[in-house]
Amino acid sequence: MAHTKSGGSTQLGRDSISKRLGVKRNDGAFVRAGEIILRQRGTKYLPGENVKRAGDDTLYAAKNGTVKFSNKNKLNFDGSRRHAKVVNVV
Repeated sequence: MAHTKSGGSTQLGRDSISKRLGVKRNDGAFVRAGEIILRQRGTKYLPGENVKRAGDDTLYAAKNGTVKFSNKNKLNFDGSRRHAKVVNVV
């Protein structure tokens, strides 16, 4: 009979690192061209005037200016509407 406890596997240690998503420049902040405004997964925020969307859905400024957040109603393909947040640089 064994006198030492067997070393079992742990159920901890599987937490992934955070991706640092979210708004990086708030409404009214001055941004330069190429500066990241918002990191996101999917299109929760839509790009507006002078804002481009990267391959990972990050929104960044295309020109120098001030960040403005606004809302608009967007028509979906099935005819339904949704409230969309739009990011502009003016």
